[in-house]
Amino acid sequence: MQTIQEYITQHKQRFLNELIDLLKLPSVSADPAFNQDVLNTAEAVKNSLEKAGCDKVEICETPGYPIVYGEKIIDPNLPTVLVYGHYDVQPADPIDLWNSPPFEPVIKTTDIHPEGAIFARGACDDKGQMYMHVKALEYMTHTGNLPCNVKFMIEGEEEVGSESLAWFVPRNKEKLANDVILISDTGMIANDIPSITTGLRGLSYVEVEVTGPNRDLHSGLYGGAVANPINILTKMIASLHDENNHITIPGFYDNVEELSREERDEMAKAPFSLEEYKNALDINDVYGEKGYTTNERNSIRPTLDVNGIWGGYTGEGAKTVIASKAYAKISMRLVPNQDWKEITELFKKHFESIAPQGVRVKVKPHHGGQGYVTPIDNIGYQAASKAYQETFGVTPIPQRSGGSIPIVALFEQELKSKTILMGFGLNSDAIHSPNEHFGVWNYLKGIETIPYFYKYFTELSK
Repeated sequence: MQTIQEYITQHKQRFLNELIDLLKLPSVSADPAFNQDVLNTAEAVKNSLEKAGCDKVEICETPGYPIVYGEKIIDPNLPTVLVYGHYDVQPADPIDLWNSPPFEPVIKTTDIHPEGAIFARGACDDKGQMYMHVKALEYMTHTGNLPCNVKFMIEGEEEVGSESLAWFVPRNKEKLANDVILISDTGMIANDIPSITTGLRGLSYVEVEVTGPNRDLHSGLYGGAVANPINILTKMIASLHDENNHITIPGFYDNVEELSREERDEMAKAPFSLEEYKNALDINDVYGEKGYTTNERNSIRPTLDVNGIWGGYTGEGAKTVIASKAYAKISMRLVPNQDWKEITELFKKHFESIAPQGVRVKVKPHHGGQGYVTPIDNIGYQAASKAYQETFGVTPIPQRSGGSIPIVALFEQELKSKTILMGFGLNSDAIHSPNEHFGVWNYLKGIETIPYFYKYFTELSK
């Protein structure tokens, strides 16, 4: 029987070419201009699942972008693994900061990826990691090594809040019935230090608008006499943190899970170099909530960050104007027990309350989701750990992530299944940023490791 390592060696170039073709499709769900490209990508995912060996594949319509569903049921009495991923990607802006066009994938070597990395929007988040599962299925079906049933649910709105998935899942519980959910949309500590994500932060995402006068004004004639929305917006945002970088919204921390000293000490055992961290980001110091380490700040503590701010004149040259309006987009990463809808309402109430006379404030909620923690004593985690041991030769470290996959909590609520997060990306892969990339080694290592998860999960389920 051909091993997975032999199969990858034989088909390596094809695996890379297929991923490159997928990455050429600009499936930007946030921008309606890419509507047809998103739909074309769904069709491409459908075709890839059919070729990989699914017996049934369909494009399921939703109120938004479609969900691609596929399945290979070999025996109803065997366990069923549900694979989740997404085929949409973040906008590529700012385009001028890319070293190569975001939808013209290229493979280049880097210090971290001497064997090469694929540079393109969506390379790591999530097309490359999602496609690992498709190729792992191909190996298992084409060589007779599939030990259990498998289902795929690949959506097209993860980067804009998964609203249609939240509509789809409760309506298709029987179709999606499973024993464990498997996702690769996270990362690991390093190529020689594999890790399994056991916790995700929740998310509340809002947009704020501050309006002053009924039109843009001449800054000489009106400056100093009329509230400037940009000045006021920046002051309001600055007030959202105190001198210790503690968030000042009343009630924000009421339900925050406080980890014990023992748990924090266990987290601290993960390899981490503060100097390397700073050097990689070209910063001279870290910054964050007082009393917590860098790794704690970006995983077990809630945060509030401005993701974009604009207003007034931003073109070439000068225009002396007081803008009528100013805007900002703000995201809050939340920890388990913080309800994103409650936090959104707390933010709205507080932000409106601190607006001075002379302006009007509007808070527009966008999307959000709950945090999630998966226990390490269930058979799904144990199967993943054994799979990493098989291909990396070391035991993976359980690690909480600072990122959010809002639908994971929904899965547990609606499908009553635990989710296992087997990520193969690295923090340096620039997801959501210009020059996003995914190591060729990581891509192939994921394809190699995933079939072992199926093997061990089936064995441990007996």
